[in-house]
Amino acid sequence: MPILSNQAQFVINAAYLLIAGSVFLLVRMLLEEQESRAAQENLSDLRNRKSSNFLVKILRIFFTQYIVPVVREKPFWDKKRKEFSRKLIAAGLKEELTPDEFISFKILLILFFPIFGATLQTLGVADLSWYLILSSGAVGWFYPNFWVSGEIQKRQKKILRSMPFIVDLLALSTEAGLDFIGAISKVVEKSKTSPMIDELSQMLKEIKVGSSRQEALRELALRISMTEINSFTAILISADQMGASIGKILKQQSEQMRTERMLRAEKAGAAAAQKVILPLVLFILPAVMLMVFGPFGIGLLYPQ
Repeated sequence: MPILSNQAQFVINAAYLLIAGSVFLLVRMLLEEQESRAAQENLSDLRNRKSSNFLVKILRIFFTQYIVPVVREKPFWDKKRKEFSRKLIAAGLKEELTPDEFISFKILLILFFPIFGATLQTLGVADLSWYLILSSGAVGWFYPNFWVSGEIQKRQKKILRSMPFIVDLLALSTEAGLDFIGAISKVVEKSKTSPMIDELSQMLKEIKVGSSRQEALRELALRISMTEINSFTAILISADQMGASIGKILKQQSEQMRTERMLRAEKAGAAAAQKVILPLVLFILPAVMLMVFGPFGIGLLYPQ
């Protein structure tokens, strides 16, 4: 077997190194291209995600990319994570923000509000004191809580307004021969999208994956977190346990809900009448008195 010279051996080794280097560069280039494509898709998904809040929309990329990885799976946030998860579900924001994203959003606002205030101060747009700029960080932490609480109240009002009609449909469906789950399926299929219809649809999904009706009803009450819904689901659970007729109970509940809605409307009307008294006395009554007695006063002051 011929023995290669040192120069030939060097050339072969160099060729091996070049081939290995080429393969390494090619693999690295492909991986970087794949990572870049994944990053672009991730950014596109972030931009296209639903955002009902303006600050969430403009700041989502920042807190999702840089703060969420720091917050994610940290045991320190477990208690807050559970609390915010319930609130986001009750507000109907579970598709918009995860608990980790909500915490990251709050952390980012602690920095964003003071920086925004300092920028306005520097540009001369607003005259803000340094302690007001610094204290705005606390506002940034609590602002998302107020926003979510407002969304919860709006959603609960929509649910409360739609409940009598939905319960009527459920009662009619059960009286027509459908069982309770079949009645819910029919109502979800035929009704327009609304918070209560979304919750009933989620309830059906839970039952399909193995939850019992009682567990699904309890989860429904937990998600909505309203006294009226808690009472409604408790009655349905008791009727299911005792084997009572769901149709009659639904009809009774519908009548009761309509009566309660009428009482709430009367109460709101009485409260509105009391609120009108103050502006009536302060603004409207003086204007009327001026119009009525003004000409007589002018006639007395400047007799012809």
